[in-house]
Amino acid sequence: MRGFAARSTVAEAWSWLDAALPSFDHLNSEDVGLWEAAGRVLARGITSPFHVPAFPRSMMDGYAVRGEETYGASPYNRLPLKVVGRCLPGKPFDRAVAAGQAVQIMTGAPLPEGTDAVVPVEQTERDGETVYVLDPVSPGKHVGQVGEDLRTGAVVLSAGRRLRPQDVGLLSSIGISRVPVIRQPVVRIVITGNELLPAGTPPEGVRIADANGPMLAALVQRDGGRPVDGGLVGDDPEAIARALDEPADVLLVSGGSSVGSEDFVPRLLAERGELAVHGIAMRPSSPAGMGRWGGRLVFLLPGNPVSCLCAYDFFAGRAIRGLGGRSKEWPYRKRQVVLARKLASTVGRVDYARVTIHDDVAEPLAIGGASILSSTTRADGFVVVPADQEGYPAGATVEAWLYD
Repeated sequence: MRGFAARSTVAEAWSWLDAALPSFDHLNSEDVGLWEAAGRVLARGITSPFHVPAFPRSMMDGYAVRGEETYGASPYNRLPLKVVGRCLPGKPFDRAVAAGQAVQIMTGAPLPEGTDAVVPVEQTERDGETVYVLDPVSPGKHVGQVGEDLRTGAVVLSAGRRLRPQDVGLLSSIGISRVPVIRQPVVRIVITGNELLPAGTPPEGVRIADANGPMLAALVQRDGGRPVDGGLVGDDPEAIARALDEPADVLLVSGGSSVGSEDFVPRLLAERGELAVHGIAMRPSSPAGMGRWGGRLVFLLPGNPVSCLCAYDFFAGRAIRGLGGRSKEWPYRKRQVVLARKLASTVGRVDYARVTIHDDVAEPLAIGGASILSSTTRADGFVVVPADQEGYPAGATVEAWLYD
């Protein structure tokens, strides 16, 4: 056993990672159905193949009229028009409307030929086949014009956009049934350690249940990747190597990342792949590392759950988001908070401090305690103390990142 001879800074680790990502580039695209498209990233821009709407349509329930024939109408000067029919969405009125006539119309229905405005029903009074207009409407009033929403050839959504529910609805409205999206990175999660039991298993003696596997799978899904369970692997170099050889775009290895006698993963990577970074000046997660195995990015994540979460967020998540076409930055909301008490740190090391927040006041919970996962479930978020500071005094205004 030996300690780290030197540790990379977080900035140096990010620099290597960001330089490595362009060689991987975005993954190939795939087409998915509209019902699966929300949350995915567009692989190429979408243009509208036609005008939306393609016909003038009513924006109100009421009566289609010639606008100029309603001028002068008021509750004291009711203007009568003869109702000659009805127009429903998908069921247009089948003839032209003449002077002095009106057609009852519903929202979304096509405007009948010979009319150019709609009088809302609440501005009329009906008596048999006659409707009385109580307020004037100008030509074009309450009418959705051709191409008002989208014009033919207009860029609807640009490449690289993460699709929201309303985006998917818009794509459907222009007849797009299959959406070109960037393929989700396949992320194989390998959990190492002889002491581990399968996730969700009650502890037995000195053996504990795997907490990192389910946590990492959820993080990968959040960041747009497709997690693959690589299973539990004992502290056996050849078994670990076989697990790393399985197909994936990115490899996450939790456990065995430090410099102990049973920490085989860094040595495997150094001997058979590329160990680019090992040991980072941060707390927790200092034993984290990264490199390549068979041309694929591999991340060494500490076995302690808080360290694992922190290292994933700082490094592995950044790569998975970038590969999938998303922003590499953290997917957390930021909030300005005031520290309730001093937050101590050490110059030369980045610290990841969990905090609770009440009324914009942050109470530090922990910087250490890498094995105490409940420190993250009790926390509302975290504060990052940069390497060039000795922490923050009580009352300092700092930026917190919110777990929700």
